[in-house]
Formats: sequence, C-alpha cells, structure tokens
Amino acid sequence: MNAVNQVQEASAIYAVEQHALLKSFDLLATAPEGVARLRELILSLAVQGKLVPQDPKDEPASVLLERARAEKQALIKARKLKKDKPQAEIDEEEKPFALPQRWMWTRVGEISLRVQYGFTASADAETTTPKLLRITDIQNDHVNWETVPGVDASGQDLSGYYLEAGDLLIARTGGTIGKSFLVKDVPVQSVFASYLIRVSPLSNLFPSYLKTFASSPFYWKQLLAKSMGTGQPNVNGTALSALVLPLPPIQEQARIVARVDELMQLCDALEQQGKLEAVQHARLVGTLFDALANSESAHALVENWQRVAASFDLLLDRPEAVDALEQTLLQLAVRGLLVPQDPKDEPASELLKKIRQEKDHLIATGKIKRDKPLPEINEEEKQFELPEGWEWARLGTVGKNFDYGTSQKCSEIPSGVAVLRMGNIQSGQVVLSGLKYFHDQLDELPSLYLKPGDLLFNRTNSYELVGKTGIFLGAPDAFSFASYLIRIRLNANVMSAQYANLYMNTLDCRRTQIEPEIVQQNGQANFNGTKLKNICVPLPPLAEQSRIVARVAELRQLCSDLRAGLNAARSTQTRLAEAVVERAA
Repeated sequence: MNAVNQVQEASAIYAVEQHALLKSFDLLATAPEGVARLRELILSLAVQGKLVPQDPKDEPASVLLERARAEKQALIKARKLKKDKPQAEIDEEEKPFALPQRWMWTRVGEISLRVQYGFTASADAETTTPKLLRITDIQNDHVNWETVPGVDASGQDLSGYYLEAGDLLIARTGGTIGKSFLVKDVPVQSVFASYLIRVSPLSNLFPSYLKTFASSPFYWKQLLAKSMGTGQPNVNGTALSALVLPLPPIQEQARIVARVDELMQLCDALEQQGKLEAVQHARLVGTLFDALANSESAHALVENWQRVAASFDLLLDRPEAVDALEQTLLQLAVRGLLVPQDPKDEPASELLKKIRQEKDHLIATGKIKRDKPLPEINEEEKQFELPEGWEWARLGTVGKNFDYGTSQKCSEIPSGVAVLRMGNIQSGQVVLSGLKYFHDQLDELPSLYLKPGDLLFNRTNSYELVGKTGIFLGAPDAFSFASYLIRIRLNANVMSAQYANLYMNTLDCRRTQIEPEIVQQNGQANFNGTKLKNICVPLPPLAEQSRIVARVAELRQLCSDLRAGLNAARSTQTRLAEAVVERAA
C-alpha cells in the first residue's frame, strides 16, 4: 500500500471514530454520571489509536522499542543500571483490541528506566528539605508542595530516590491502589515514600502518554486483576512492570496527549456547566414553587400556577424537582388552596366548642383531671391567613392522648409483642417490617397498644429525623411502640389522623413549629411532648379535611408516576450511553 492510500485509509478510520465520539459527547454530557463516562471513553479511545489520525510518516513504534532496549543495555554496561529480569512475551489473550499500523504491544518494564519502590522513613514536619511526597499529598492529580512534609535522612544516601520531572508515581496499596501522579516539575528537592512506586520512562516514551495510559480503563482492568486475591489490595513492582501497554510512535504520543488535554478541558467545562445548571434549576424551582405555596388567594394561585405550567417540562425534568412540587402541594393543601370550601360544612369553630364542652363534662363527672390549659394562640404564631370556616388550634387541644412508648429492651425473637421504632416511620407511613419484640412486663399493656389511626412522632435522633411522623394502620392491640416515639391519639370528631400527618410533614410545620424547638442533648436532637402539644395546626372543617386528604393522595400518585417516568428515562439514557461507549471504544 502506497503512502497516499495509507493516508486515505487512516483518515477514513479517524473520521468514523470521531463521528462516534461526537455522538457520545452529545449523549453522555446529559446522562447520569455522563461526564465521568465521557472521560473514560476519551482515555479508552486514546490508547487504542482512535483519538487522533495516524501519520504514515511517523517513525514506527518498533524502532522506539529497539532504541529503548539499546539505551537500557548501554546503561547496564556502564553500571548505571542493574540488569532486570526479562519480560515475558505478550500472548494474544493479553491483546484485547487491534492496534493501528506503526503501533506495538509492549510491557511497562520494557520502556522504563526503572520501576522502583519509595524511601522508607517517617515524615518530619521540622525538616524543610528534602521533602517526602506521600500518597496523601496527591489530591485530584495535584500536589501542594508547600504542605508536603520533610524527611530526616541523616547519614543515608537518598540519591537514588530524588524525584525528577517525568516520573510517574503509582500508589501500591490500600484504598488508593493504582492512583497515579505525573511529576511535571519538582520545585524543591524531594523523595517519594515507600507506599509509592516510581516508573521512570525511557527517552523514547512521552511521560504524559504513560500518564494517559495509567488513567485509562485498560490500565485499571489489568491493575485490579493483578491485585485480586489479597486481603489488603496491593500491587508490586513486578506486576506493574508486566502491565501490557499499547505503544504509538513518539510523534503520535504527543498528538494524543494534546488531544486528551483538549477534550478533558471540555469535560471540565461540561461538568462545571452541569453543576451550574443544577444550582440555577434548583433556584428557579424554589422561586416559582415558593410563590405558588405563598399564594394569598385562589385567584393568585391560578396566576402563579400558570407561570409554573408554562415551563412544566423544563421545571420537572429531574426527580428532586418533583419532590419540591409534592412538598408545595402539601403546603397548598393545609392553607386551604387545594380544594374548594363548602359553606355547608360545619365550621372548625364549632368543632372546637364541642371539644371544650366534652372535656368540661368529663372533668365535672370526675372521669378525667383538669390539666394545665394551653396558651392562647397569638397573632405572631399564625403563619398565614386561613379560609372562612377554618381555625388555628394547638395540637394538644385536638389530641386526646400524647404518650411515650416502652423503654423495655427488645430482641429479634419473634414472640411477645412487636415494638415499632424510629426506623419503622418512613415517608409519612408506619412500615411493619424489621420488627423487634419485648417479652417481659406485659402488664404495661394494654395502655401501650396501638390502634389504627394513631400518629407516631419521632422525638429524638439526628436533627433531620426528629419530627418524622407516620400513621399506624396495622391490626389493633397487636403492636406497641418504643420510648423514642410519642403516640398522638386524636379526637377523630375534630381532626383526622391523615390530615394531621399531612400537616406535620409540610415545610410550614417543620420550619416554624418543630425546628425552632429542637434542643441538642448528649449529642442527640430532642423534642418533648409538651412542645408537641403546643404545635399550632390550621384546622379545616372535618368534611374539608377528608376532601384535602383525598386530593393530596391523588396528586401524590401523579407525582410518583412522574418521578418513576423520569427515573425510567434516566435508566434508558444511561443504558444507551453505555452502549454508545462500548461501540465507540
């Protein structure tokens, strides 16, 4: 084949590969973890000779290998280098892909001056030079030389450990095994620590190409295979020397490195753009949904909703935005803006009168004791204007009982009485799984048996978990609850447990009623029953509560369907991106 034909063939292959790469950029840039996959693809294409065009005028890699061998022999003969063990021939199974013309398969040891372990010594902060470069000093492919400690090596010969520009350092053990760092300059005399291995390429290997190889999926696949089977992940110098490396002509190595740098900068920009877009998107969603939640009337709600609906596809293109919409719907529900009011409904003020009359009767007949009255709700506690027929009430007013659970020790032996704990409250529901049981002192039952409609409140744990609530819907008189929970048993003729649970899970309640009253004790956040009774609740007519709960359930299901659709689309996009990567690579 003459030179013209070779150029044409190389150009055609390059055009096909670049087309595949551009398709991958378009798809992967928006896929979940897409930029990371894009980086892998770039590096994979680089070491396969598919990233830049080949040039028939380049000196073949076979000539580089012969020159490398001659260079090593000259150094050995001059006693500047020890003779190393010959590398094994590369068999066909070790060649996972075909190489372009003028490329050669070789091993890292063949094109390296040395593969050497670091200096064994402890870092000494009092010593300024030489510095001791360690694995922990290498972060995100960067070294802050000012923070690298020194090493006291009095009386020891360090001449064989001094770092030089072009050295590739590879971590040989632990969680960072295989991580590599290319030394581009050494601003102060430095040696490298014993958990690092230095690979010093011969003059016929471009150091930055060796770094490209040591970042590629092909490198990682080999390295991890050689470190398997040991308790602590570990790779030694012999294994690193034996790694198979696709070697291009020296001129093409330079072109590959330049192209990789260019594309990695593009990846950086895409990554930064994605972060910026995520922040901007969250800010936009927050602004529009806050305006929606704070609508002062049904008319204002319609206007605010029209702004959201105009950009519905743009706003709700990720699951976290759907979560924000769902929370907004809850807030609209408890402000009386989600369902219409009915003038025929018995107003909440009448419900509260009946509670007072019933309680006064029970006290007069000696059936209950007179408790300390709850304070009146002042204007500052009223978070928003209520519709006609609604009233502000304290939770303690509409609740019959506020009880702490059992403090008895529990076990996983499935006998006795099942005890619900903090982990059983999930997403506003009580989940009857992962149960524990208590078997002794059952005499404290039946007072701590749960009944359907009981509301459980998590009173202690981390700051984020305090205040979680869920409705118990299990069998009556079969379950109890732990002391870290408070059982709220409501007056069902005044407030439904479903409506109370809905309100307790809104940001309105969380931010204004719960979070300001959480206290930290012994490293845990706490909220007590007295504070719980004082929570202010927007109380609708009982019939409207039912309409609100039904409407919220309907809209939440729509949110769940929308979230599932987005997740399915992302999963499809990810699989498609992976297929493109496999095809392009």
